[in-house]
Amino acid sequence: MKLSVVMPCYNEIKTIDAILRKVMTACQNMDYEIIVVDDGSSDGTREYLAKLDPNGPVKVVFHQVNRGKGAALRTGFSHATGDVIIVQDADLEYEPAEYPKLLKPILDGQADVVYGSRFIGGESHRVLYFWHSMGNKFLTLLSNIFTNLNLTDMEVCYKVFKREILEEIELEEDRFGFEPEFTAKIAGNGYSIYEVGISYYGRTYEQGKKIGWKDGVRACFVILKYGLFRRPRRKISALS
Repeated sequence: MKLSVVMPCYNEIKTIDAILRKVMTACQNMDYEIIVVDDGSSDGTREYLAKLDPNGPVKVVFHQVNRGKGAALRTGFSHATGDVIIVQDADLEYEPAEYPKLLKPILDGQADVVYGSRFIGGESHRVLYFWHSMGNKFLTLLSNIFTNLNLTDMEVCYKVFKREILEEIELEEDRFGFEPEFTAKIAGNGYSIYEVGISYYGRTYEQGKKIGWKDGVRACFVILKYGLFRRPRRKISALS
């Protein structure tokens, strides 16, 4: 099995070196590739990535302007050659050392898709924003109402899935709407979906956290868009 780690990246010069080292350490006993999509960074991240060895495990793709997380992920997915794909943020909020337990349900033949969850299990979590946590739980509940899933953490970064799923769904959202869109489009397609408890080392807005209340409003719209008006359907054309 080959693993593709797809990492959207925007203005993460403080963390990009550390997170790449963590991912490479986590994957050292695997067949893997890391695809970093720089989404128009202007803080030095772009220059750092441009200096990486093109023959190494990190493949870098550049967007000329900022297009959003969803657009960066679509670009990364189109370059992925692995059998299994994992979404990894370029900050240090999530721990790549937990890849083995995220991959286990797929490797055991039990799951097609695995979500991490910050709200189950006995893993460590940094204590931060009450309303941010409530917002996440509300969006997960709203998503579950329309998908008939019982997820505990729809908005989580860690989503792991078999690559062939990308041949059967078509992703459209450019920004943080990727999370509810992906969830809506895998629901009802007969995929086996698992959740695994993960650690979470959340950062503050002063430390660079980007998602805010406007993204929550957009997520509500996306949930309704794909839940009420555009029921998920399988894509006809195969991924090139």
